[in-house]
Amino acid sequence: MTKTGLIVKATGGFYYVAAGAVTYECRARGIFRKEKISPLVGDTVAFEPLGEATGSVTEILPRKNQLVRPPLANLDTFVLVTSVADPAPNPLVLDKLIAIACHKAIRPMLVITKSDLGAPDRLLEIYQTTNIQTFVVSPQSGEGIEALRQALSKGISAFSGNTGVGKSSLLNRIDERLALATGQTSQKLGRGRHTTRHVELYRLGDGYIADTPGFSAVELERYEQIRKEELADCFWEFAPYRDKCRFTGCSHTVEKGCAVLEALRAGQIHPSRHASYCAMYEDARKIREWELKK
Repeated sequence: MTKTGLIVKATGGFYYVAAGAVTYECRARGIFRKEKISPLVGDTVAFEPLGEATGSVTEILPRKNQLVRPPLANLDTFVLVTSVADPAPNPLVLDKLIAIACHKAIRPMLVITKSDLGAPDRLLEIYQTTNIQTFVVSPQSGEGIEALRQALSKGISAFSGNTGVGKSSLLNRIDERLALATGQTSQKLGRGRHTTRHVELYRLGDGYIADTPGFSAVELERYEQIRKEELADCFWEFAPYRDKCRFTGCSHTVEKGCAVLEALRAGQIHPSRHASYCAMYEDARKIREWELKK
């Protein structure tokens, strides 16, 4: 008898499928390898139980979205975690993550951690015009934790950000039952050790949250690329202006009569965000079509 469930963990060729009160350890049918399709954490799948809490995945139901790095499907919220300090925030990397979320039609959420180490004012200033829901939290003091917990109690949410920003510590504070491994930030390198080795969903209220391995900007650019023509759509604060430019096909970088640049000069768009857009646009100009199809 075929059942339907949610893949909550994938490791070592096994897929752990939650169906009701039981989680089944499953293998995937060989046809997936033949068709070069891999089940992902977050997939809703059909599977055949084969024994006591074991089974075989037979079908991957349609996905509404997916990410390659981290490998997740059917996300509702992409939680971008950055720290006030230790390590210092990198707005360009953060904006690339936000753009990818918007490009995939996943709601971005910004979480600023380690507020006990300094004021988050600079980051709040940068993102106040973006319409991105933002939380300031401190796992040490508990600041902002309950509000964030409530915001994550529906749908599937993924946590991501540079290594060392405190994703696992934050998740542990949100739900102490998780007991995720954490690592101290390396003072020599200025970044934390990788403490999460696989993607796994954890139940929180009526939703799920995922802890994910840290990853670099190089991986990000390699696996999730955006065409230059689509990039402005990924910066939400551009929306009121980008169709009001004097010329069609405006890149919103240097052109005369550009409404986005007028909004920038008027303080409606933060210079840091526009600088990230320009850097990403320049990179997108160099992308070859075959690279987008790989």
